[in-house]
Amino acid sequence: MTAGDAGPAVPQGLGPVLAWILQRSHNASAAQMAGLISEGARGLGLVGTRLYLSDVQQLRLVPLPQHGLPAVEDRGFEIDGSLAGLAYRTERVQSAPHEDCAWFPMADGVERIGVMQAIGLGHGAADGLLEAGQALASLAALLVVSKSSHHDLLVLTERTRPMTLQAELLWAFLPPRTIGITSATSSAVLEPAYNIGGDAFDHNFIDGVLHVSLVDAMGHDLASGGASAAALAACRFVRRSGGTLADIVSTVDRTLADWIPDRLMTAVVAELDTRQGDFTWINCAHPPPLLLREGRVVHRALERTAHLPLGFGYHVSKPPVQEHVRLQPGDRVLMYSDGVTEARSPDGSLFGEQRLADAVIRSIASGESAPEALRRLVQSLLTRQQHRLRDDATIVLAEWHPPADRITG
Repeated sequence: MTAGDAGPAVPQGLGPVLAWILQRSHNASAAQMAGLISEGARGLGLVGTRLYLSDVQQLRLVPLPQHGLPAVEDRGFEIDGSLAGLAYRTERVQSAPHEDCAWFPMADGVERIGVMQAIGLGHGAADGLLEAGQALASLAALLVVSKSSHHDLLVLTERTRPMTLQAELLWAFLPPRTIGITSATSSAVLEPAYNIGGDAFDHNFIDGVLHVSLVDAMGHDLASGGASAAALAACRFVRRSGGTLADIVSTVDRTLADWIPDRLMTAVVAELDTRQGDFTWINCAHPPPLLLREGRVVHRALERTAHLPLGFGYHVSKPPVQEHVRLQPGDRVLMYSDGVTEARSPDGSLFGEQRLADAVIRSIASGESAPEALRRLVQSLLTRQQHRLRDDATIVLAEWHPPADRITG
C-alpha cells in the first residue's frame, strides 16, 4: 500500500504515527513524501506540515511538491532574512508570536537538509508537541535522504538551474557536506555549485579516524571532473583496503599517469585520530592547511615543504612521508583550494589567506556552527566576485571536540 492509497486511519500518538509513516514510506514516491508526513502529523494533533529543502547553494528553502498545494502559491524562503531560514541557520525550532506554525530544522545526522513547517503548532506550544514535531522533522529528513539517490524529484527540487556535465559527474561522487560524531566534525562547501570542474573533497569516518581529502585537478572541463572523480574513487579504494595516506597518494598518482596522463592535480590527504588528536597529512603542491586554535591562526603550524603534484607518476616508486602534529581539544584544521585565496574582487584585490581565516574565526566566535560559518564565508566570496568565480573554490573545516573524559594518549 502506497502513501496515496486509501487505507486505515492515521493512528494517534508519537510512536504509532512514526511507525505508520515509516511503513507506508517504503513504497511511497518522492511526490507522495510531503503529503505522507503531513498526513501523519494530523495524528499528532497538527493541522499539517510542509517540507522545504535547501537548494544546492544554500540560498533558498524550496518547497517539496505536495498534493493539493500548488507550488506556484509557495515559492519558498530566503535562508537569510526569514524565520524558516533562521531555523535552518541555527538548527533550532523557531516560531513567531501570533502565528499558528513553527519551523523545525531537518537534518541527516549533522548535515542540514531543510526545514519542516508544522501548522497548528504556534508560539507557546506544549513541550510534548514540540518534541513530536522534532521527531517528525527528523524522520522526514531521513526519508528524503534515503530516496534522493533514486528519485530525481528530490534532486531537482534542490536545484535552481541545470548543472554542467562535469558538475553532474562530480556531485555524484561527493559525500554529504557535513559529517560528524561525538568527538569530531568535518564540514565542506564547494562553488561554483552548478559549474564545478576540477575541485572535489571527500570525508569519512572509519574506526575512530576521520579521513579528509581535498583535490584540485588542472583545468575546468569534463576531463578535469573525471580526474577528480577518479581520485576520490582511488582514495576510497585504498582507505577501504586498509592502506595508508602514502598508499592513497601513490595510487592516485599512478591512476592519473596511466589513464588521464594530460591532467595534473594538487591534493591534501589527511587523517585525524579522534581519540588522541593525532593529525597526519600529505600535501602534494596544494595550499598548506591552517590550524585554528583559540580564535587565532597558529602561524605556519601545518606548513611543510610540499611534494610534487599528482599525475607525473613520481610518487609511485617513491611514496611521500606523511607529516604529523598533535592537536589540542577544540582545534580546527582549515583546508582550501587556491580558488578561494586567489579570488579577486572587481578592484583586483585577492581574497587572501588572512581574510579566509578571519571570516571563519569571527563566525565561530559569534556562536555559529561550522556548516553555517562556511556557508556565510562562501556567500561572502561569491559576493566579492559578483557571483562569477574564475576558479573552483572548495573549503573543508575539520574540528576535534572530544568529551573531556574520552581523551586518551
